[in-house]
Amino acid sequence: MRYSLLFVCGALLLAAAPSAVARDLVGRGSIVDGDTLDLHDKRIRLWGIDAPESAQLCRGRDRKPYRCGALAANTLDAFTRGKTIRCMPVDGDRYGRVVARCAAGGVDLGQFMVSRGLALEEPQYSHGHYAADQVAARRAGRGVWSGRFVEPSLYRSCMHAAGTRSVCSEGATGWR
Repeated sequence: MRYSLLFVCGALLLAAAPSAVARDLVGRGSIVDGDTLDLHDKRIRLWGIDAPESAQLCRGRDRKPYRCGALAANTLDAFTRGKTIRCMPVDGDRYGRVVARCAAGGVDLGQFMVSRGLALEEPQYSHGHYAADQVAARRAGRGVWSGRFVEPSLYRSCMHAAGTRSVCSEGATGWR
């Protein structure tokens, strides 16, 4: 009886193990924006980062506006194109998206975006995982750090308050 119970428990544990592995999402993805992608009919938000919104404008070193949100999305798309993406779910968010750490070609996509200045670290979620990458990008003046920008969360808040793309991008809510 004792061995039968152990055998049943062991069999149940082994049966459960593949489902934990199956939770990883692997395949070719479709980029939605600088911190979101679709993979296997699931919308995935990259863990620990926040990229400018697709329509968001920033100002470059030359002080001219440019589409920093589109640049972030296009850069992520170009980097992942033709590569297998592996996402390890961490959590879910209030919009029903899977929050995951994803990699393409062995490169952490969150780190890729933050190190190029195309996304900001969200330390309340990443617990400083990308802090060094953000400091390096800022010091080197890469991406949004080359000029001025409004943090993506502030841009979204402004837009939800019936702001316009130009007003919300121009620092009505605070420049960085």
